[in-house]
Amino acid sequence: MQRENWASRLGFMLAAMGSAVGLGNIWRFSYVAGESGGGAFLIIYLLSVFVIGVPLLLVEVSIGRKAQQDVVGSYQKLAPKQPWYLGGFLGIASAFLILSFYSVVAGWALYYLWGYLTGTMADLPENGYGQAFDTFIKEDYAPIFWHALFLFITMLIVLGGVKNGIELANKILMPILALLMIGLAIYSVTLPGAEEGLKFLFSPDWSVLTDPSIYIAAMGQAFFSLSLGVGTMMTYGSYLSSKQKLPGATVGISIMDTLFAVISGIVIFPAVFAFGIDPSSGPKLVFITLPEIFHQMGYGHFVAILFFLALSFAAVSSSISLLEVPVAYLMRRAKISRKLASVITSIIIFISGVTVSLGMGRWSRITPIGNRNILDSMDFLSSNVFLPIGGLTMALFVGWYFTKKEALVAADLHGHFIGKVWYVLVKYIAPILIIIIFLNALGIVK
Repeated sequence: MQRENWASRLGFMLAAMGSAVGLGNIWRFSYVAGESGGGAFLIIYLLSVFVIGVPLLLVEVSIGRKAQQDVVGSYQKLAPKQPWYLGGFLGIASAFLILSFYSVVAGWALYYLWGYLTGTMADLPENGYGQAFDTFIKEDYAPIFWHALFLFITMLIVLGGVKNGIELANKILMPILALLMIGLAIYSVTLPGAEEGLKFLFSPDWSVLTDPSIYIAAMGQAFFSLSLGVGTMMTYGSYLSSKQKLPGATVGISIMDTLFAVISGIVIFPAVFAFGIDPSSGPKLVFITLPEIFHQMGYGHFVAILFFLALSFAAVSSSISLLEVPVAYLMRRAKISRKLASVITSIIIFISGVTVSLGMGRWSRITPIGNRNILDSMDFLSSNVFLPIGGLTMALFVGWYFTKKEALVAADLHGHFIGKVWYVLVKYIAPILIIIIFLNALGIVK
């Protein structure tokens, strides 16, 4: 069976951007920045993107392109009979866990979009948006329906193939998403009192830099925002030909991903300050706080439709990359068609997602890790354990298993001065920072 390839370099970049730009940019970035002091966090985040994010993104894509295999097959091909491939299995496990709860949260976004489109979300609920949201996510069947619908959309795109499914979808989704976010940002900065939100995001409060947790939060957000360590970028890189040059593409992907995060901050924080909302509202910012703001603002109903449409588009572009990781592995390992692999994988993830959804209500007493419910436990295990180990494995593989020349050639940096800097970052700096993030997440290092 001939391996699929991207139709164009632009198609790869848009797909990779789609993978990186998701709920992590619009939802997670906003509340983490809000909880971490705004402007100072943004500066550390930007530095982290270029010290950790860009080098590791280039590492992951270069492994995939060199091996022309899925995340497990890449390690097995490049390091036969070596245990490096276990890192690939961690990537597949991460993709399963993340998509299991990601699909549930994305289903909430679809539910809100439908609610605003039909007008049912336009009126303030009797007990407020917070109580309405809490009641909805605790229901048995409605959240599962939206989870199923979102996952079905994702599956349809992935079973369409690399060119006619993933690439085509991202060529449509990403430009529309960019226009929606820019339009929302322009509207947000025109709100009365919006300048306070912009000041919060772009005028650093340097005093917060004495708190080490700000650095950890910024590095962690940069790491997770770019989809590093799951194997999505390695899988996408495996569909690239050797003719495609990597450094420019990876820098471009990182810049665009960061721009989306910053624009989401411009969308959210001016509105938050304009209506006197606490910017450190946490994860509930998107599903409770913003609907309250939309209800108060002029043209709020229309703005809400655009926002949740953008959020849903971002979620789809990321979810297809997550689904592609286990699908690509299953196709090779079981020697089955893309369609069958997509259906089998989606069914398993759907069942896993059902446990996540029920874990918000009927099964809320089930706390697999500490006092965390099923969703938070899956998030903790994948984001704080599997992803850092996956990222560390890739950095060590290229930095220590490859020779220096092999690493530079694989990354298209042989003979360039910047390649020496990249190699030092990958071999020494990135592993140390990943270990710090990992130990902090586990509570071993404060």
